[in-house]
Amino acid sequence: MCFDTARIYGNEIGVGRGVSRSGIPREDIFITTKLWTDDFGQAARAIDTGLERLDVDYIDLLLLHHAAPDDEDAYRAMEDAVADGRVRSIGLSNFYEQDFARVMSIATITPPVVQNETHPYHQGRGFSQYLSQFGARLESWYPLGGRGNNRVLFEDPTIVDIAGSHGRTPAQILLRWHLQAGNIAIPGSSDSDHIRENIAIFDFALDEHEMRRLERSQRFSTY
Repeated sequence: MCFDTARIYGNEIGVGRGVSRSGIPREDIFITTKLWTDDFGQAARAIDTGLERLDVDYIDLLLLHHAAPDDEDAYRAMEDAVADGRVRSIGLSNFYEQDFARVMSIATITPPVVQNETHPYHQGRGFSQYLSQFGARLESWYPLGGRGNNRVLFEDPTIVDIAGSHGRTPAQILLRWHLQAGNIAIPGSSDSDHIRENIAIFDFALDEHEMRRLERSQRFSTY
């Protein structure tokens, strides 16, 4: 079970309460949270505050939410938190090649993931290839398109056509595309039917022609 949280989302306390009350073993839950830019100057304290809000002993994945002044110092503080066991893994969000390279120049821990907006209209293939040389992968936020705007992708003629040929929903085609493109996709939903739909993508595959059709959907447009 995976939870993607952040101080700026205002959901850490709620997720922490839910995890505490769930009865699910902590090792079966993966929690991501993020340091906002105004935390960077006091990152060590912000990490402790995040642990308190989540009411957990450790964070599975901690990200810097955006490139900003003091992000190198904040990254070092996250590395220290890995060393002392408060954090299991660290990464970046909304970073691209120049800022990634800058942080890498001072890093002792290579971030395994960079969480950026990624979907067929904004594919990030060049950056994904760049990350691969470091053993890092793209993790997608807005994997189904922008919140409140995902109908644009759900009604895209190419996606609708491919969905029809597989007897699947557009959301399932999008998530399958992410999987085969090598992206990590974490779609958000509070609807149990949608959650089940999102999981049901491992019993079919897109062929090479379908992947190329989706690659041609690239518009370099973001939400």
